[in-house]
Amino acid sequence: MDVVLAVIGWGGSALVVLSLLQTRILRLRLLNLVGCVILVGFNAVIGVWPMVGMNAVLAVINVVHLWRLLRHRHDATEYQVLQVSESDAYLGYVLERHRTDISRFNPGFTADTSPYAFLVQHGDRTVGVVLAHDAGGGRAQIDLDYVLPKYRDFTPGEFVYRRSDVFTDHGFRQVLAPPRMRDSAPYLTNLGFRREGDDVVLNL
Repeated sequence: MDVVLAVIGWGGSALVVLSLLQTRILRLRLLNLVGCVILVGFNAVIGVWPMVGMNAVLAVINVVHLWRLLRHRHDATEYQVLQVSESDAYLGYVLERHRTDISRFNPGFTADTSPYAFLVQHGDRTVGVVLAHDAGGGRAQIDLDYVLPKYRDFTPGEFVYRRSDVFTDHGFRQVLAPPRMRDSAPYLTNLGFRREGDDVVLNL
């Protein structure tokens, strides 16, 4: 029994430590919550009540943060879409800062042919970038739909597609999904994209 308790206690502690190493905020909160709940039970069994109290409070804090994160996950009022010039200095800074991560998921990507650039903001934080170019025939081809690592459990790019005016104001009637995302059925389908031949398109 002592061995089992020790394993449970160390396991809970390991989860708390592991949570602090996460770059994704949602994953951090979930792992921390599970670790705190385990430690509440462990410390209650061995009678260390100050630790029970501390972990119980931390668990409640995590639940509140998770509720807020998930509640506003698809709330357009929480996010703003800013169109910027392809030569915008801040856009260049964001792309360069995350160049390695962008290349990892988008090998061969270059922003040189993407004159339509959108930054997705959450408060004063940039959480996503969407770049596109004119594919002809009233179609906008998405070149990049990138989410910063911290917000990768969310889909901030969706707010660019929901605001059809950012495309229709430029005369576009359709948006073409980026090639690497054409198999992302749940994400694209939920946004209204449909397959047309070899393309996955959003009619505006």
